[in-house]
Amino acid sequence: MVIVFVVLVLAVFGGLHWYVWRRMVRDTTAGPGTARRVGTALVVGGPFLMFAAIASERGGAPFWLQQVLAWPGFLWMAFSLYLLLALLVGEVVRPLLRRVLERRPTPAVEPVGVREDAPVRTRVPDLEAESTSQTEFSSGSETGTGAETGAGAESGAKPGSAETPEPAATGPSRRLFVSRVVGGAAAAAAVGTVGYGTYGVLRGPKVKRVTVPLAKLPRSAHGYRIAVVSDVHLGPVLGRGFAQKVVDTINSTQPDLIAVVGDLVDGSVKDLGPAAAPLAQLKARHGSFFVTGNHEYFSGAEEWVARVRELGLRPLENARTELADFDLAGVNDVAGEDEGQGPDFVKALGDRDRSRACVLLAHQPVQIHDSVDHGVDLQLSGHTHGGQLWPGSLIADQANPTLAGLERYGDTQLYVSRGAGAWGPPTRVGAPSDITVVELASRQA
Repeated sequence: MVIVFVVLVLAVFGGLHWYVWRRMVRDTTAGPGTARRVGTALVVGGPFLMFAAIASERGGAPFWLQQVLAWPGFLWMAFSLYLLLALLVGEVVRPLLRRVLERRPTPAVEPVGVREDAPVRTRVPDLEAESTSQTEFSSGSETGTGAETGAGAESGAKPGSAETPEPAATGPSRRLFVSRVVGGAAAAAAVGTVGYGTYGVLRGPKVKRVTVPLAKLPRSAHGYRIAVVSDVHLGPVLGRGFAQKVVDTINSTQPDLIAVVGDLVDGSVKDLGPAAAPLAQLKARHGSFFVTGNHEYFSGAEEWVARVRELGLRPLENARTELADFDLAGVNDVAGEDEGQGPDFVKALGDRDRSRACVLLAHQPVQIHDSVDHGVDLQLSGHTHGGQLWPGSLIADQANPTLAGLERYGDTQLYVSRGAGAWGPPTRVGAPSDITVVELASRQA
């Protein structure tokens, strides 16, 4: 069954790229040549680099190779998506453009190679010759003036004879012209979309502020600020410089507490330890806390838990700490179940005093139902990226109880951050990155 699914996915993937090749390469070139060969190489090489980038990251290839493949491979992933969408829109525009061109008057074409012979004036020696000439002229008129009656030389000597007009070259055909206009517009739209979305990620996340009222929160904790950061995804594309931007942005908010809710890295401690070093600069009155995400279990979760502890963050592995005004708990990601390190809500929350407010750090929003069962007041999550690349947000919205933002489930509220970084393409479209400052509000204030 798995093999059938893989074959089906590859068939669909190949069919879509064939469609892109047809519209962008075959239909925009007059025939075989350098342009068509270069276009074919790009359409074939792009998917190859994309799969190579994914395989090298997941397979633990040398880090320098991951970095070489990541940029072109992952950017092709985003570019091909928006190129495909633009071409599909172009299918609507294409017939309309043809109609517009068909309605335009066709300019007159100057005939090429037309030659008219001047009439030949002959001397008429007598009346009999004149009569004979008139008879021949009348006979020629009945059978078609200027028609060839013999050898080319003889017919060319007759009065009024002319070569067949040949129209001048008019450039590419209307179909080729339309294909080039639509293909060029689609490519420009895809480049612009991916370029702007990539710039949005590389410049760093923006700060978002949300106020969350908690019924059990004492008045003394009114206005307590938690900086929530998720899905940084340090890896072969986003490195130490990006980590520094994230740290500087968090520190600029002067939070009381920092919560890193998973998917910090995409790679081993050996490769990404230096990239994560700026996390040691995080500053908050009550410290920084960390829970695992699914990508930590692809990257060596135990080593990363030890590493973030060395950097000054406190991992909450199915654990709880009692702060002065509320309980702060954290559970492992569900991806840890395959390694016997999955979430354990009973261990983290089973013996707590439910008269106190409780804030839970859990990477995936799907864990909200367990939070409701255990009387959690607020769950802070990430994982979804807000969809990252529209229209992927439509799929992510169906796969998660909350895509982004604040929602209520019974007596429990769930806040989902879009995340600070990006996985795969360093690109976001319709889902800008953020670091959220959650300000707790007491109903008693």
